[in-house]
Amino acid sequence: MSDLPEIVLPKELIPSDGRFGCGPSKVRLQTLDNLCNTKDSILGTSHRQPTVKDLVSSIRGGLTELFCLPEGYEVVLGNGGATAFWDIATFCLIDKKSQHLEFGEFSSKFAKASKDAPHLLEPEVIKSEPGTHPLPHANPDIDLYAFTHNETSTGVSMEIVKPEGISDKALVAVDATSGAGGLRVNSDQFDVYYFAPQKCFGSDGGLWIALMSPKAVERTMQIVESERFVPAFFDLKVAIENSRLNQTYNTPALTTLFMLNDQVNWMLSNGGMDFTVGRCDTSATTIYSWAENSDFSQPFVANPAERSHVVATIDFNEEIDAMAIAKILRKNGIVDTEPYRKLGRNQLRIAMFPSIDPDDISTLCNAIDYIVQKIN
Repeated sequence: MSDLPEIVLPKELIPSDGRFGCGPSKVRLQTLDNLCNTKDSILGTSHRQPTVKDLVSSIRGGLTELFCLPEGYEVVLGNGGATAFWDIATFCLIDKKSQHLEFGEFSSKFAKASKDAPHLLEPEVIKSEPGTHPLPHANPDIDLYAFTHNETSTGVSMEIVKPEGISDKALVAVDATSGAGGLRVNSDQFDVYYFAPQKCFGSDGGLWIALMSPKAVERTMQIVESERFVPAFFDLKVAIENSRLNQTYNTPALTTLFMLNDQVNWMLSNGGMDFTVGRCDTSATTIYSWAENSDFSQPFVANPAERSHVVATIDFNEEIDAMAIAKILRKNGIVDTEPYRKLGRNQLRIAMFPSIDPDDISTLCNAIDYIVQKIN
């Protein structure tokens, strides 16, 4: 690495914004300007008063519109991020036994949480190798099917479809942290669609949002009102009741709420999900076509249908040091293209969230070509 030449990219190879990280992701500069323009009206004020409660109401209404949620679906918010929601689900959504599709770091964590919960039966875990995703199957013993819309660690996404033959009482819960807002989904295919806002929604972490069907709300109420012990922080009933009042159970980060709301408004004002998914689709077409036509790189995910349109993982031939490329990019102000550490591959991982300009993805590809030519 120390023997690498000092490479300064030409101006035309510098993206307009050099942030390509998979979370926390790029925050639009206009959002930061809008935050500053609030002055003393939000930050440093009570989250129980109308100013902040109106903000939460706007978020809930905006997400209802963005995802075209049917009558009866609820937008529920709480603190702790998607990691906390896995534990919430083990207390308040899984009745006895869950099925998990495991195909990367984050999908495996929910499976582990369910396995470790002493009040639940051993979960059914269906695994596949990194770079692929498994398929669910109906099982009469399962009362919650746990899917992952987009596996952030590997760049694999899966279409969200309820398995044929499942019980009418079974729930489908989808971890959508890096997919929500950038990938297509139909509300009739899930009962719980949960995510954190530091990916497609260009905000900070520490908050979870769950889009819940009436059936999921009913399951929550039944479990919480049973004899099962549920800590207050993980009590989904408490989160539902507070969300109906446009607040969270405990104090939220107001900056996170503001940036989330600003991003949702930006998405809706530009055409909603057609706009956001369209940007991600364009970026994905660009980067995967580039990698396939390259003589030194290729998409890590072999099946085009399983390639994520929000997180691209690109493998490099062994004679090309991907980490060296990431280091040179970083010195030129193009950051967070390093691979997921636990995957251990010679690759770059590049976010393509809605905030990231598709033209910047094209420029990045050209910059990588330039670097490889210089160091090879």
